[in-house]
Amino acid sequence: MCCKENHGEKNGIWEKYEIIEQKNEKENEIVANNIIIYYSRKGENYCNGSIKNLSKGNTEIVAEFIQKAVGGDLFEVETVKEYAADYYACIDEAKNELREQARPELKKYLDSIADYDNIFVCGPCWWGTFPMAVFTQLERLDFTGKKVMAVMTHEGSGLGSCERDLKKICKGAVFGKGLAVHGADAAKSESTVAAWAKQSV
Repeated sequence: MCCKENHGEKNGIWEKYEIIEQKNEKENEIVANNIIIYYSRKGENYCNGSIKNLSKGNTEIVAEFIQKAVGGDLFEVETVKEYAADYYACIDEAKNELREQARPELKKYLDSIADYDNIFVCGPCWWGTFPMAVFTQLERLDFTGKKVMAVMTHEGSGLGSCERDLKKICKGAVFGKGLAVHGADAAKSESTVAAWAKQSV
């Protein structure tokens, strides 16, 4: 006896299979509702007790690790007036800005974070907090209902006061656990940064 193939049933099975497969693919997709706002210094930096010339800043390296781990957009904070190339002159400039609570002018501004749920704020530790230019940008944004995470690269100061300072500015936000990354080890920090970022979103 010849067995008649039931094409309708077979197509139905494959259709169900394709729907399940598409659903699994969507579950595995990285949802890019994250933004990584960062300031990073190239050139002369203090690393493990000496001055080194970096082609890419430590914070930029960490910001890119976050993006790779959880997806999202990168926004680099860049000042119109560049800081001194000499490291020690730069830290004097940063100290003066902190004392004056200056808000340096930026080359470009992020106007809204309405499309994002998770906001990573990243920067080097300059006198215990973020460079003032980071606050120039943050003060322009509405953080209501957003989740904010601080990331700080440092040479011994950890997160400093950056989390406290963010809470003063990012009104209406909830705050995730911050991450301090030893600047000199930034290039080797990917696994730590990725694990933290995935737990944060």
